[in-house]
Amino acid sequence: MKTTVPFKIRFSEIDAMHVVWHGAYAKYLEDAREHFGRVFGLSYGLIADNGYYAPLVDYSIQYKKPLTYDMQPEITITYRPTEAAKIIFDYEIRNTADGELMATGHTVQVFMTRDYELVWTNPDFYEAWKKEWQEQ
Repeated sequence: MKTTVPFKIRFSEIDAMHVVWHGAYAKYLEDAREHFGRVFGLSYGLIADNGYYAPLVDYSIQYKKPLTYDMQPEITITYRPTEAAKIIFDYEIRNTADGELMATGHTVQVFMTRDYELVWTNPDFYEAWKKEWQEQ
């Protein structure tokens, strides 16, 4: 499963070198995860409504080319299925003007109870979600 969403580079995200500051990429990946959740029904609201948190435990970005203020980028987020109690995504950020790959990324989220206890098996709602989307 994957989806693509365009995004805007705000002036406040540009650093002294006139390129997107590295810290802004975390926001871009977060926005992509929220978009994925809306498209595929795996929102943070669903996770919370079922009594869980889904914190990031792994986050990486590989910068290929700098993003600048005048670009029209888009981010593609791809869900990577796993049997583990994790949500794994891969990302590609491209310049829509020429399709050039600007950055790639990867995140891993785990499940925690509201008491901040790590969950070692997939919660029931997540198993149901995976089953629903595997059949489509």
